[in-house]
Amino acid sequence: MESPQRLRIQGNENLQRMMAGAMFRKVKSRSSKKQRHFKLKEDCATVGYQSSWTKMSNSSFSVCDVEVVREGHQSEVLQSLAHEFAAECCFTLVFRGRRGNLDLVAETAEEAQAWIQGLRALMENMESMDERERLDQWICDWFVKADKNKDGRMNFKEVRKLLKMMSMDINEQHAMLLFKTADKSQSDTLESEEFVEFYKMLTERKDILALFQEYSSDGQKLSVCDLEDFLREEQLEGDTSQQHAIELIDRYEPSDNAKKGQAMSIDGFLMYLCSPEGSIFNAEHQGLYQDMSQPLCHYFISSSHNTYLLEDQLKGPSSVEAYIQALKRGCRCVEVDCWDGPSGEPIVYHGHTWTSKILFKDVIASVANYAFKVSEYPVIISLENHCSVEQQQVMAKHLSNILGESLLKSTLDGRVPSELPSPQDLKGKILIKGKKIGGIEDNLDEAQATLTGEVSDEDEAAEIDKDSLPPEETSQGEKNSKQSLCKELSDLVVYCKSVHFGGFEKSRETGKPYEMSSLSESKARKYIKEAGTEFVQHNTRQLTRLYPSGMRTDSSNYCPQDMWNVGCQIVALNFQTAGTEMDLNDGLFNQNSSCGYILKPTFLREYENAFDPDRPQDSGNYHPKKLIIKVVSGQQLPKLSKKEGSIVDPLVRVEIYGVPQDQSKQETKHIDNNGFNPLWNESLLFTIHTPELALVRFVVEDYDMGMRNDFIGQYTLPFTSILQGYRHIPLLSKDGTSITPSSLFVHIQTTDLA
Repeated sequence: MESPQRLRIQGNENLQRMMAGAMFRKVKSRSSKKQRHFKLKEDCATVGYQSSWTKMSNSSFSVCDVEVVREGHQSEVLQSLAHEFAAECCFTLVFRGRRGNLDLVAETAEEAQAWIQGLRALMENMESMDERERLDQWICDWFVKADKNKDGRMNFKEVRKLLKMMSMDINEQHAMLLFKTADKSQSDTLESEEFVEFYKMLTERKDILALFQEYSSDGQKLSVCDLEDFLREEQLEGDTSQQHAIELIDRYEPSDNAKKGQAMSIDGFLMYLCSPEGSIFNAEHQGLYQDMSQPLCHYFISSSHNTYLLEDQLKGPSSVEAYIQALKRGCRCVEVDCWDGPSGEPIVYHGHTWTSKILFKDVIASVANYAFKVSEYPVIISLENHCSVEQQQVMAKHLSNILGESLLKSTLDGRVPSELPSPQDLKGKILIKGKKIGGIEDNLDEAQATLTGEVSDEDEAAEIDKDSLPPEETSQGEKNSKQSLCKELSDLVVYCKSVHFGGFEKSRETGKPYEMSSLSESKARKYIKEAGTEFVQHNTRQLTRLYPSGMRTDSSNYCPQDMWNVGCQIVALNFQTAGTEMDLNDGLFNQNSSCGYILKPTFLREYENAFDPDRPQDSGNYHPKKLIIKVVSGQQLPKLSKKEGSIVDPLVRVEIYGVPQDQSKQETKHIDNNGFNPLWNESLLFTIHTPELALVRFVVEDYDMGMRNDFIGQYTLPFTSILQGYRHIPLLSKDGTSITPSSLFVHIQTTDLA
C-alpha cells in the first residue's frame, strides 16, 4: 500500500538515498559518539536506526515529530566538538515537545546534505497534507504494521491482531463479516484497496451519520438549504448565508458530482466537521485579535522560571536549548540566574546546586537569535544577579554588544513615564528586569552612584535544604547577603526595576509604574487570601512577577490560575515540566496569535472596579454563563500499554479553572475495551461565574479500577474562545504535541444566566 507521503515524493533522489540507509555518528557528548545505521522506512514517514553491530532496530522517530533540521554546528554538543567534526558533515534534529535534540555527523558532506534536504522535503509534505491525506497516511501506517510477512496482503489473523493494536475489541463474527464484505477478490486476504474499504466500514461514524440524516431532506445528501439550517441551528452561526454553505461544499465535498449539484455527501460532512472550521477553538481568536496598545501591566505575559534548566533544579542540566524551546513556545519573559564564573566570564545555573553551568554570553546569544521568531512583541530578561561588580560589567557589555539595537537602553520618548508603554510600542525590543540605582529620573540626569542592597528578592536556591547541597556550595550560601551593583548594568534597567514589595499601602503611596516586585507562590497566596481586591488594584498599575517555591527541587509547578485571577502578569512556570499547570499556560496563551501577551479582562485593568475573585457577583461586570457539554464520542485514542492484547477503557473529564466559585470537574462513565470509537453521549453541566477568566480542560484517561487512571490526552482553551455546536477537539500529549488523529466529538451550548 503506497503512503500519501511516498506518492508525493516519488523520484526524489535524496529520499532514495535515505531509504538505502547510511551510517552516522550519534553524538550525545564529547565522550559519547556512537556509530548508528539510520534508514528511512517504506512508509516514508518513519526513520529507524540501528547500532553498527546488530541488525535489530534500536529506536525510531516519526518525521512529523521533527520541528526543524539545523545544519552545521548549531547545538551545544556539536559546537563543543567543532574541532573534531567538519560543520558540513553535521546536522541537528530538533523535535517537538520536550524530547531532546538528535545530533548527527555524516561520513561525508554529500551524505549530510542528502539527509538534510530529504528530511526537509518530507516535513514540508507532511505540513501540506490535508485532513484526508493525513488519515490515509495513518491508515497506511497501520497496514504496514499489521502486514507482518510484508506480502502486501492481510489475512484474518493479521486483521484481528490489527484491531487489538488499534485498541478495539469487537465481536469476532462481526469482524469476519466486515472482512468478507471487503474481500471483493474472495482470496481470504485484504489487499491495500480492500483494506481501505474494510477500514471505512470499521470506522463508520454512526454519530455523524445520525446528525447528517437529521438535517438531510432526502437522507442521502445535504442541500445548500439543509446545510444552512445545520449551521444556523446547531453551530449557531447566526449570519450564515447561502454563499457560505456553497463555499463549505466546494471546500470539503470530495465528490465532483455532488459539488456540481451543490450538495454535501456524508463524506463531505465528516470532512467539514473534522476540519479547522469544525474545531472547538474559535478561528478568529487564533490570529492577533486583541488591542496591543495598552500599558504592559494590562496583559498576562507568558513567563518562564529557571529557563536555563532542561530538567529538575537540583541536579538537572542547564542548556541554551531550554531558552530556545521556551521562546519558540511564545514565552516573553525568561529568567537568567547569573553567578561569577572562571576567566572573568559570568555563568548561568541554579546556585548552590548540582545543576550544570553555561556561559551567560551564550544564553544572551540564544535570546538574540530566537527572541522574535514566533512573536514580534517585547521579551523581558529577568536577571537574578549574584555576580561581583567586575563580572556585572562583563554582563552589561555582553548585553549591549550581543543584543545591539534590540536592547532597550532608555525610555521611548526620553521622558519619565506616567504609565508603562504598550507591547505595540515595544515591538522588537528586549527589556532587562533587575536592580537599579535610583529611578529612571536619576538615570536621565546621569546620576553617578553605587547601590548596595539585597542580593535578590528571589534567591530560591537559599530555600533548598542545605543537607541536599554539594559541600562546596553550602559555604557559598553562607556568604554576605549584601551586594554592590555596577552603573553599567543598572543603566540597562528601564521599565522593569526590581524592588522589594513593602505592601499594598506603600505601593499605592510611593510606587512608580516602572517598579515591579517578585513574589514566591506562598507569599502571593497569602496576599490573595488576605487582600485579593488590593492585589487586583496593585496589578492595574504595576507589574508583578511570581515564581515557584525553591523547595520544588523537582521543578514542579503551582497552579497559575489563582495568580491570574488577581491580575498578576508575569506568572513564571517551569516550562520544562509537563503537567496540568503547563496545559493551562498553553491554553491561555494559544490565543491571540500565540504572541505571548493576552489582554486582561476589563475588570482587572480598571483601578476603580475593585474586583474580588472570591465574590465575582459583586462586580459591575458580572455576567455568569451556563455551559452544557455533551461528550458524544472519541476517535482513535492511542493504546498506552505495550502489553499484548491490552485495550483502552476511556473516560472523559471536563475541568473548569477560574475564580474559586468556578473550579469544578465532572466526568463521563468509562467505556470498556474501546479506544477506537467509544461512544458516550453524556451531558455535563457547569455554571461559569466569571467567563472572562475561565479555562476549560478536556482530559481523556484510561480507567483502572484498582490503580490510578492513565493519562491519554488533553486539550485546554479559554472559555471565551469556545465555539458552540458540534465540534471536534484535537487531543494533545503530555508534552503538548498533537497525537493525530485522536480526537473527541462534542456538542457545546452556552446560555446567559439571569
